[in-house]
Amino acid sequence: MNKACPIKKGDRVKVIAGREKGKVGNVLRVLADKEKVIVENLNMVKRHQKPGGMTKQGGIIDMEAPLHWSNVMVMCEKCVAPVRAANRVLEDGKKVRVCPKCNEPLG
Repeated sequence: MNKACPIKKGDRVKVIAGREKGKVGNVLRVLADKEKVIVENLNMVKRHQKPGGMTKQGGIIDMEAPLHWSNVMVMCEKCVAPVRAANRVLEDGKKVRVCPKCNEPLG
């Protein structure tokens, strides 16, 4: 059973562990079943690609590898700091993620 993902596509995140520690980027994809995220221009790896058909060119390409979502934290745009997102319910009954430091909605 998977837990709810604390990170959404399009979030600005900071890497807190691993070889990319301290770098900031935007989330391109969330792989919820594997509990991983793909962050733009971070954790780059080389992939040896075979040519396929008429359209796909072969060679060595650079691509983003997934990071475990426990190794990234959401960045608050107002605080400009990584935060652990909190959930709050608004007056109209809508549930939103907020920064616990400044109470501003995230993303």
